[in-house]
Amino acid sequence: MPDLKPVALMLLLLPVVGFAQTTQQKGLEIAQAAKAFDKGFTDFTANMVMTLKNKSGKTSKRLIRMRTLEVEGDGDKSLSIFDEPADVKGTAMLTYTHGLKPDDQWLYLPALKKVKRISSRNKSGPFMGSTYAFEDLGSQEVEKYSYNYLRDEPCGDWTCSVIERFPAYKHSGYTRQVVWIDNEGYRIVKAEYYDRKKSLLKTLNATDFNRYLGQYWRPGKMDMVNHQTGKSTLLEWTDYAFKTGLTDRDFRSQTLMRIR
Repeated sequence: MPDLKPVALMLLLLPVVGFAQTTQQKGLEIAQAAKAFDKGFTDFTANMVMTLKNKSGKTSKRLIRMRTLEVEGDGDKSLSIFDEPADVKGTAMLTYTHGLKPDDQWLYLPALKKVKRISSRNKSGPFMGSTYAFEDLGSQEVEKYSYNYLRDEPCGDWTCSVIERFPAYKHSGYTRQVVWIDNEGYRIVKAEYYDRKKSLLKTLNATDFNRYLGQYWRPGKMDMVNHQTGKSTLLEWTDYAFKTGLTDRDFRSQTLMRIR
């Protein structure tokens, strides 16, 4: 009779090999869990103060109203409306986020009295002079990236999973991003952005989180620092309101010129 011990040993090892999780799989699962945790908010509005700071420390402020609509089976729709200062009053930015398909973005400039469509090749450009790029403004759909889990480490009062994500869409200004996501509420508390030369370009730090409707975490402050230019942009969020009744009609490019 043949020796069955090697066969039995192989059978015992098969489940272990079959269920071994790669760092890529773990990174993807964390991103999927974060997206699922935030699902169901329907829509929200908020007010924002954008503070621009140049290399010498001089600052300027802009007041913005934000609207976001959750879209089933696709990325979110978002609208930014500038109220102050006078030179940008009435400017409006509309974004339809998608997965691997290029995001649709339109910018209304009241001085020109025209709606400008943002080219998919120009998403790495700065938004309204800030350190945020156009591609930073849409919802971060899972399909937009491939992932790699790096480690767990403390991040303030929480423990964060640190993952890399690599843009899978064309014309991104980044080669990779390193993101800190807390393991309790799936809040993105920090992100590093690396440019096309693979050098560190920007760092985002999000703080002052509050939970809404018992589930949905949103930051009170988001500070984006550009290490190469010395500029930074602080976003301060207030007056969050969820499930306000927004619909697709509130997010039409044809109506940007009439938005108040």
